[in-house]
Amino acid sequence: MTPNLLHVELAGRIAQAIQDQGIKAGTRLNEKRLADLLHVSRTPVRAALDYLESQGFVKRVVNLGVELLKTPPVPAAPVDKGPQVDETVFAIAHDRHQGHLAEYVSESDLMARYGLARPALKEALERLADLGVIERTPGYGWRFLADVWGAAARQEAYRFRMVIEPEAMRQPGYALPPGWAKEMRRRHQSFVKAPWTDTSSIEFFEMNAAFHEGLAAASGNRYFASAIERLNRLRRLSNYDWILGSDRVQGSCNEHLAILSRLEAGDTELAAILMRRHLDTSRQLPSSAQVRD
Repeated sequence: MTPNLLHVELAGRIAQAIQDQGIKAGTRLNEKRLADLLHVSRTPVRAALDYLESQGFVKRVVNLGVELLKTPPVPAAPVDKGPQVDETVFAIAHDRHQGHLAEYVSESDLMARYGLARPALKEALERLADLGVIERTPGYGWRFLADVWGAAARQEAYRFRMVIEPEAMRQPGYALPPGWAKEMRRRHQSFVKAPWTDTSSIEFFEMNAAFHEGLAAASGNRYFASAIERLNRLRRLSNYDWILGSDRVQGSCNEHLAILSRLEAGDTELAAILMRRHLDTSRQLPSSAQVRD
C-alpha cells in the first residue's frame, strides 16, 4: 500500500516517541501501545510501521511482531502553521453535523473556510471519504453522504456491535494479551477517582475506545478487530461534550470492570452476555451521549 501523508506524519510521531522513550534497536514495538500513546487506532499505526519498514528502520518478524532495527530520524517541524489534518477532519465533521455545511461543497469553498492549501484539505477529505462520510463528485466538488451520526445510524451501529462484540469473545482461543486486563483495570480505577476536567470527556472516550478495541483484538480475528476500530474512528468524529454526568461514567466503568473480571476468570460466555447488556444500556441513552460507550 502506498503511504499517504497521514501515514508519513504518523511515522514521524512514532520516531519522536522512540527517541523520547529511549527505545533501543532490537526492541519489539507494540502496535496497540503505540496507538494508545498517539491517540489513534491501530490501523494507521500499522500503515506507519509499514512505511518505516520500507525505509529500513523496522522489520516484521513472523509471530514476534515489529522489531526496531535503528532509530528513525525525527522530521523537522513543518513550515506550515495551519491546522493539522486531524483538526481539519474534526472541524469538517463537526460543521456538517451542526448543519453549517451543505450537502454539496466545493474544495475552493472549504479551502477558504478553513484557511487551507489544497493538498492539506484533500488529505482531510480523503480520510472522511475512507470512513464513508463524504464522496467526490465530478471536478473539485464533494458530497456528504447520509448522516452517519443521526439517531437511526447510531441505533444501527449499536445493534451491529451487540452482535459482533459479544461474539468476538466466543471465538476459539480467545485470549487477552498478558498484562492488558491489569492495565485497563488500573486506567478505569484511576479515571473514576480523578476530578472531572475540561479534557475528561475526551480521555473517557479514548479509554472506552481502547477497551472495546482491545477486547475485539483478543479474538485473534482481524475482521472483528478492524470493524471495531473503524466504528471508533467514526465515533471519534462526533466526540462532543459528555452530558450525563459522573454517575454514568461510574456506571460505564463498573460495567467494563465486571466484563474484565469474568474474562480473567475464564468465563467468556458470561462476559459476552455482560457486554451485550452494556451495549444495550448505552444504546438507550440520549442520542448525544451514545458516541461515548
